[in-house]
Amino acid sequence: MAPPLEPRLAAQRIAIAGLCQTHGVAALDVFGSAADGRFDPERSDYDFIARFAPREGDSLARRYVAFSEALEALLGRHVDVMTDHPIANPYLRAAVAASRREFYVEPAAQASA
Repeated sequence: MAPPLEPRLAAQRIAIAGLCQTHGVAALDVFGSAADGRFDPERSDYDFIARFAPREGDSLARRYVAFSEALEALLGRHVDVMTDHPIANPYLRAAVAASRREFYVEPAAQASA
């Protein structure tokens, strides 16, 4: 069984889901210390992998930056957001895979709309 998520992250799940919907994030995974029980409130940041849904006339780069900034403001610390493209570095890929956990998935009704 996976360790509990970092408490602040777990407490903000609904607010983060709202940010995902606002910025067109179809899926969001958390990995690293916030996902595996090693989070240090003094030094750790939050690590995410986001899959952005296509949006007509809306810049992916702009949504990425706005989403990252909104997460940082909500969580009160630095966040690293990666996109869901394959990770080329085998060491990073293994480290991410070891702790990666699903955090948010766009509801089916919205995904088909």
